[in-house]
Amino acid sequence: MNAIPIGRLLRANTTSCVMGCRVSQAGTPPFGAMVLIPLSDGTRIYGLVYDIHIDDDGLVRQLVSAQVSEEVLEDNRQNRNVPIEISLVFIGWEDSAGRVSHARVPRPPLTLDEIFLCSDADILRFTSYARLGYLRGLLRNQEIPAADLVTAHLVQVFKVAHHPDPEGWRDRCLNEVIALLKDDYPQLMDVLSAVSVVME
Repeated sequence: MNAIPIGRLLRANTTSCVMGCRVSQAGTPPFGAMVLIPLSDGTRIYGLVYDIHIDDDGLVRQLVSAQVSEEVLEDNRQNRNVPIEISLVFIGWEDSAGRVSHARVPRPPLTLDEIFLCSDADILRFTSYARLGYLRGLLRNQEIPAADLVTAHLVQVFKVAHHPDPEGWRDRCLNEVIALLKDDYPQLMDVLSAVSVVME
């Protein structure tokens, strides 16, 4: 886990949450980034960024139509009160003894809990656990862009420094995707065509 939080929780349930962060906060996570939320009992919830939402406000609407200096625009970008909202889908959790589960989280995190980007060690620990059961939840969730999210996740795992077996992990991941989507040919082709882009 990286030491600096990237944001705080706004709302959550047992499948997903929305976090808020300031525009100026360093390390705003990109689409597909793997994050974790440490809870007070030692549990750690893992998730993936699947949407980034930037709302406007009254001042932004006025600035868009006004002739203002670059300094005023930059000040509004950096010091605005409306946070960036980042939606996360949970992919599993780890108990206080370090046991990883790819099942639904037992309880959602609380409002204002801190959220951190996963370190390479966190990503390896989570993705090395047995079968990649969390892919089932991602691919069956109709509210997220599954093909693009799985692809972005693969890219992040492939970039992990000192991955012990990137090709083996990739093959396990693809075999799991094929098994999960064997009866849904259109979605299978959608996922495999997106994934093929990062494997060229």
